[in-house]
Amino acid sequence: MTTTERHKARLAAFILLEQDGKIVYLRRANTGYADGLYQMPSGNIERDEYPIEAAIREAKEEVGVSIRPEDLTCVHVSFRINRADESGDWVDFFYKATKWEGEVVNAEPHKSDELMWAPLDAPPENTVPIVREVLNYIHQGIPYSEIGRT
Repeated sequence: MTTTERHKARLAAFILLEQDGKIVYLRRANTGYADGLYQMPSGNIERDEYPIEAAIREAKEEVGVSIRPEDLTCVHVSFRINRADESGDWVDFFYKATKWEGEVVNAEPHKSDELMWAPLDAPPENTVPIVREVLNYIHQGIPYSEIGRT
């Protein structure tokens, strides 16, 4: 009898804060992953945490705003195979909010060295490539993607 290894996945939540047709981007710094590139507030979904809870937590931690669950809409889910190591593939949840409490600021300057607003369909040139791909799907209204699938 052969046994098949069960699939392992790592989960992340991304938050698109939209205002006046633009979304907020942070330029990563001092993290060891994609430093110097832009992406929206995001982070790993922790044990015993739902994706929407992670999005709310990350928005508070990274840009200092409070969002209610009912003010978030899931706009995309992506799946990425991780061939770099055995830590697992990625499932990414992308949420959009147009309402929140507080002023958007760079609340983690030790992890991001710049905050900027740019249109969803025209992200900064140096955006994390996977994020740029997903933003294109979101702009087209495509709710699901498999990144890297040929």
